[in-house]
Amino acid sequence: MSYDVALADRIRRRIGERPDLVEKEMFGGLAFLVDGRMSVGVAGSELMVRVGTDAHDEYVSRPGARIMDFTSRPMRGWITVSAEGFETDEDLDVWIDQGIATAEAAAGG
Repeated sequence: MSYDVALADRIRRRIGERPDLVEKEMFGGLAFLVDGRMSVGVAGSELMVRVGTDAHDEYVSRPGARIMDFTSRPMRGWITVSAEGFETDEDLDVWIDQGIATAEAAAGG
C-alpha cells in the first residue's frame, strides 16, 4: 500500500521540527514517531492516530473516524480517519495533538 504524500507533507508542516520526531515506513504507510512511539501516520489516503484507550470512545465518535482494524482485530486506542475527519488544518491539529500527547504519555513524557 502506498500513502498520500500530500497528507504526509501536511502533517510534517503541522508538527514542525521536533528533535524526538522520526518518520518510519510501517503498516504499508508512513508513521510519525515521537520518543520512539507512533503518534500519527498515513495509510493510503487515511490518517492513523494513537488516541489511547481512555480517549478512544470520544475520538471514534468524531466525523470520519473508525476503529483501526488492519488484522481483522479491532485495535482499541487506535483510530483510522477518512478525509472528512481532517478537512481543515484545525481538524488535523486535533488528531495530531492527541496522537503526540498519547505517544508522549506512553514514553513517560
